[in-house]
Amino acid sequence: MTETQKMIVALRLRGDRGLEQGIESTMTMLNLHKKYFCVLIQPTATNKGMLKKVKDFITWGEASDELAKMLVEKRSEKDSKNPKQMKKFFRLHPPVGGFRRRGIKVGYNNGGDLGYRGEKINDLIKRMIA
Repeated sequence: MTETQKMIVALRLRGDRGLEQGIESTMTMLNLHKKYFCVLIQPTATNKGMLKKVKDFITWGEASDELAKMLVEKRSEKDSKNPKQMKKFFRLHPPVGGFRRRGIKVGYNNGGDLGYRGEKINDLIKRMIA
C-alpha cells in the first residue's frame, strides 16, 4: 500500500429507519448492515461514489496503517459459515466521550459527525474500539 493508496475506513452512524431502497442496497454492498459497523475498502471510483451516495448516514476517511492493524487485531471476527475466513466488517462500540456537539444528523464541516472527515476518522475509530 503506497502513500497515495491508503485504505478508506467507512463507519455507519445511523440506523435503518426510513431508508430508501437505493441507499439500503448501497449500505449492503458496503457491508454496513447495522449501526456502528465499520469496513476497510479500497479507494476506487466506484467505492467513492457509493460513499457519496450514503453520506447522510455514514462517516469516512483515510485509515492510517496503525488503525487498520488495530482493527484487524482487536475487532475482527471469524465467519460462522466459513470458519477459515474473517468477516468483512468490524463491530464497534459507541465512542468514548460521545459525538461532536451537533451529533449524527449534521455534516462534519457544520459541527456534526456525518460525511467525509479525512485523517480525523482515525481519532473517532480509536475511541470506538475500546
